[in-house]
Amino acid sequence: MPGAMRLSRSVFQLQTLLGRAGRSLGLARGSSTPAPGSMDRGNVISHKDMKVLVDSRNARIIDVRLPGEVANGHIANSVNIPVAEVEEALKMDPETFKMKYGVDKPRMDDGNLIFHCQMGRRGAQATEIAINLGYAKARNYAGGYKEWSEKEVK
Repeated sequence: MPGAMRLSRSVFQLQTLLGRAGRSLGLARGSSTPAPGSMDRGNVISHKDMKVLVDSRNARIIDVRLPGEVANGHIANSVNIPVAEVEEALKMDPETFKMKYGVDKPRMDDGNLIFHCQMGRRGAQATEIAINLGYAKARNYAGGYKEWSEKEVK
């Protein structure tokens, strides 16, 4: 299984590089679906902005790490939905979502829907999934829990 995980990670990295190369060359895609890694800076939130949202409790923060990772620490008021479940979760009806995750399902127009993981990759993947499902304002906290814990956890 570790070999399969490395292969999957390598494929994602290659897709990310190809997406960046195509954008830098100004190439149009034949599909309306963004390429992996195609988020622009508007879909990434800084630590400073993340802190403001966390402190105001005015954000829908989804931690896409595995439950074992979350058990070692998490950002306040975040809900854990592992990246492998994000698409299915966002396709759920609101009642089922609330029963499974204990919070209201994000609205499609939610401007403060933030995804994060440990260091940014899975958060970016989850953000792209959300955007592809119509959550156009979804953002990724690219610094992830690693940056958060270094700057916030005393």
